[in-house]
Amino acid sequence: MAAGEAAREVAAPRLTAVFNIQGSEMIFLLLVALVILGPEKLPEAVRKFAKTYAEFKKMANGFQGEFRQALDEPMREFRETANAVRDAAKFDIDGITSPSATPEPAPTPGSTAVSE
Repeated sequence: MAAGEAAREVAAPRLTAVFNIQGSEMIFLLLVALVILGPEKLPEAVRKFAKTYAEFKKMANGFQGEFRQALDEPMREFRETANAVRDAAKFDIDGITSPSATPEPAPTPGSTAVSE
Protein backbone atom coordinates (compact mmCIF):
# COMPACT_ATOMS: atom_id res chain seq x y z
CA MET A 1 0.00 0.00 0.00
CA ALA A 2 1.41 3.38 -0.98
CA ALA A 3 1.82 6.20 1.51
CA GLY A 4 -0.80 8.27 -0.31
CA GLU A 5 -3.38 5.49 0.02
CA ALA A 6 -2.69 5.16 3.74
CA ALA A 7 -3.11 8.91 4.19
CA ARG A 8 -6.43 8.81 2.33
CA GLU A 9 -7.70 5.94 4.51
CA VAL A 10 -6.87 7.93 7.62
CA ALA A 11 -8.34 11.18 6.28
CA ALA A 12 -11.54 9.67 4.87
CA PRO A 13 -13.25 8.90 8.21
CA ARG A 14 -12.32 12.37 9.44
CA LEU A 15 -13.94 14.08 6.45
CA THR A 16 -17.14 12.06 6.76
CA ALA A 17 -17.38 12.91 10.45
CA VAL A 18 -18.06 16.58 9.66
CA PHE A 19 -21.80 16.86 8.97
CA ASN A 20 -21.70 13.43 7.29
CA ILE A 21 -20.19 14.97 4.13
CA GLN A 22 -18.01 12.87 1.83
CA GLY A 23 -14.60 14.15 0.74
CA SER A 24 -15.68 14.91 -2.82
CA GLU A 25 -18.70 16.84 -1.54
CA MET A 26 -16.45 18.86 0.78
CA ILE A 27 -14.15 19.75 -2.13
CA PHE A 28 -17.16 20.79 -4.22
CA LEU A 29 -18.43 23.03 -1.42
CA LEU A 30 -15.00 24.63 -1.03
CA LEU A 31 -14.85 25.31 -4.78
CA VAL A 32 -18.31 26.90 -4.71
CA ALA A 33 -17.25 29.00 -1.72
CA LEU A 34 -14.10 30.04 -3.60
CA VAL A 35 -16.17 31.19 -6.57
CA ILE A 36 -18.71 33.03 -4.40
CA LEU A 37 -16.36 34.58 -1.83
CA GLY A 38 -13.22 34.90 -3.89
CA PRO A 39 -9.67 34.03 -2.90
CA GLU A 40 -9.36 37.07 -0.60
CA LYS A 41 -12.31 36.31 1.68
CA LEU A 42 -12.24 32.49 1.61
CA PRO A 43 -9.48 31.94 4.23
CA GLU A 44 -11.21 34.26 6.71
CA ALA A 45 -14.59 32.59 6.06
CA VAL A 46 -13.08 29.12 6.62
CA ARG A 47 -11.46 30.29 9.89
CA LYS A 48 -14.76 31.80 11.04
CA PHE A 49 -16.63 28.60 10.16
CA ALA A 50 -14.05 26.44 11.96
CA LYS A 51 -14.26 28.64 15.07
CA THR A 52 -18.07 28.55 15.07
CA TYR A 53 -18.06 24.78 14.53
CA ALA A 54 -15.61 24.29 17.42
CA GLU A 55 -17.82 26.39 19.73
CA PHE A 56 -20.90 24.44 18.62
CA LYS A 57 -19.12 21.13 19.23
CA LYS A 58 -17.96 22.30 22.68
CA MET A 59 -21.50 23.38 23.57
CA ALA A 60 -22.97 20.09 22.33
CA ASN A 61 -20.43 18.07 24.33
CA GLY A 62 -21.25 20.12 27.44
CA PHE A 63 -24.95 19.48 26.94
CA GLN A 64 -24.35 15.75 26.51
CA GLY A 65 -22.26 15.67 29.68
CA GLU A 66 -24.94 17.46 31.69
CA PHE A 67 -27.63 15.19 30.25
CA ARG A 68 -25.69 12.04 31.15
CA GLN A 69 -24.97 13.38 34.62
CA ALA A 70 -28.67 14.17 35.18
CA LEU A 71 -29.72 10.68 34.09
CA ASP A 72 -26.93 8.83 35.90
CA GLU A 73 -28.70 8.41 39.27
CA PRO A 74 -32.14 7.35 37.89
CA MET A 75 -30.51 4.93 35.45
CA ARG A 76 -28.41 3.36 38.22
CA GLU A 77 -31.55 2.89 40.35
CA PHE A 78 -33.36 1.40 37.34
CA ARG A 79 -30.51 -1.06 36.70
CA GLU A 80 -30.46 -2.10 40.37
CA THR A 81 -34.23 -2.70 40.32
CA ALA A 82 -34.02 -4.63 37.04
CA ASN A 83 -31.19 -6.77 38.42
CA ALA A 84 -33.19 -7.49 41.59
CA VAL A 85 -36.24 -8.53 39.53
CA ARG A 86 -34.07 -10.72 37.28
CA ASP A 87 -32.43 -12.36 40.30
CA ALA A 88 -35.84 -12.99 41.91
CA ALA A 89 -37.17 -14.52 38.69
CA LYS A 90 -34.07 -16.69 38.38
CA PHE A 91 -34.50 -17.85 41.97
CA ASP A 92 -38.15 -18.83 41.29
CA ILE A 93 -37.19 -20.75 38.15
CA ASP A 94 -34.43 -22.59 39.99
CA GLY A 95 -36.93 -23.61 42.69
CA ILE A 96 -39.23 -25.34 40.21
CA THR A 97 -38.46 -29.04 39.86
CA SER A 98 -38.43 -30.55 36.43
CA PRO A 99 -40.96 -33.30 35.66
CA SER A 100 -39.68 -36.84 35.92
CA ALA A 101 -38.21 -38.41 32.84
CA THR A 102 -40.61 -41.39 32.92
CA PRO A 103 -44.28 -40.48 32.65
CA GLU A 104 -46.85 -42.22 34.81
CA PRO A 105 -48.88 -44.83 32.89
CA ALA A 106 -52.33 -43.70 31.88
CA PRO A 107 -55.27 -45.78 33.15
CA THR A 108 -56.64 -48.25 30.63
CA PRO A 109 -60.25 -47.80 29.53
CA GLY A 110 -61.33 -51.17 30.98
CA SER A 111 -59.97 -50.57 34.44
CA THR A 112 -61.62 -48.33 36.94
CA ALA A 113 -59.59 -46.56 39.51
CA VAL A 114 -61.67 -45.96 42.57
CA SER A 115 -60.01 -44.39 45.52
CA GLU A 116 -61.55 -44.85 48.91
